[in-house]
Amino acid sequence: MSEAIAIAAELRDGSGKGAARATRRAGKVPGVIYGDKKAAICIQMDPRVVWAQISKTGFFTQLFNVDLGKDGKHLCLARDVQMHPVTDQPIHVDFMRVSADHAIHVKVPVHFANELKSPGIKKGGVLNVELHEIEITCSPNDIPHEIVIDLTGLEIGSSVHLSDLKLPAGAKPYHVASGATVASIAAPTVARAETTETEAAG
Repeated sequence: MSEAIAIAAELRDGSGKGAARATRRAGKVPGVIYGDKKAAICIQMDPRVVWAQISKTGFFTQLFNVDLGKDGKHLCLARDVQMHPVTDQPIHVDFMRVSADHAIHVKVPVHFANELKSPGIKKGGVLNVELHEIEITCSPNDIPHEIVIDLTGLEIGSSVHLSDLKLPAGAKPYHVASGATVASIAAPTVARAETTETEAAG
């Protein structure tokens, strides 16, 4: 896990839809910081700052130090981003405060590597992904940006289970059984269809 990224923000007056619309008319992106048993605070940010961060991989697993200047800093994780349905620009960001002393739940995306080194895929097999992200419990300082699964050597019929993955020290799956299938290499669709037709004819 990389160090927390500092992003600048300012306190904003008021809450609710009306105040948020006024913030957007002023050229800022409204947001809120909540959690850690403290009162929620309304903030506003430069849209260029927000866009620069949400464009990066691992936005929701990256720690941020939201810097409010004289009003202090808040160690946070981004929990939600609302996008404009037409322009696809960010229009609201939710941040959740975290403490380095307390474990949190976070969903980590699953990515795959070395597909061309999988004999099963070379033979026309299909990668079936059952879990596109895995929710884990861990310290904020140990959050991985992604969980990478190496497909090297996997044949048709091979499966990767949650118990096969190497998670960061202290990290545990949350509400997912250790035997759950994350992904598998299935037979080619055409081959499966021919087998089904043969069985039906027989």
